[in-house]
Amino acid sequence: MRNVIYAISVTLDGCFDHTNGIPDDDAMEYFTNLVRDVDLLVFGRKTYQLMVPYWPDIAKSHSETKAENEFADAFVSKNKIVFSRSLESAEDKNTRIVRTKLQDEILKLKQEQGKDILIGGVDVPSQLIALGLVDEYRFVVLPVIAGEGRRLLEGIRLPERPQLKFVESRIFKSGCVALRYLKQ
Repeated sequence: MRNVIYAISVTLDGCFDHTNGIPDDDAMEYFTNLVRDVDLLVFGRKTYQLMVPYWPDIAKSHSETKAENEFADAFVSKNKIVFSRSLESAEDKNTRIVRTKLQDEILKLKQEQGKDILIGGVDVPSQLIALGLVDEYRFVVLPVIAGEGRRLLEGIRLPERPQLKFVESRIFKSGCVALRYLKQ
């Protein structure tokens, strides 16, 4: 069975807003390796529209740092699923828009052959956490206090609190800290 891995960067005060801090090259390399190790990326519409066309454009131009260019190349090479009721079409050829029930589709994907599934953003992961469908958590904590921003599980009531097992941490030169937890 494929695992669902949730990976995202977060500020010290728990904000999950991409405008609150950009990961350094070491953290970008960390995310690049995560993307390379899976064969499917899953997002909601908002996160998808932040990622595309930004990363495909970087993959074409290679106009950013080496770490960002490598992430862009890994990102465009992967199949993607976007959960959306309003998105009419996908901007890249590797993307499928899904309008069916989130839980049913993820359960089906977990049963398919292949590598693990990587999810990003806030809304879809929050729903999957509440449904008990996230198997692994990868947070890169940025040394930033945002003061305000989107928060994980905002407005979502958990039927039960997930029990997590700490697996590893990694400290980057910039002060970012990567944390990895598995669902028990």
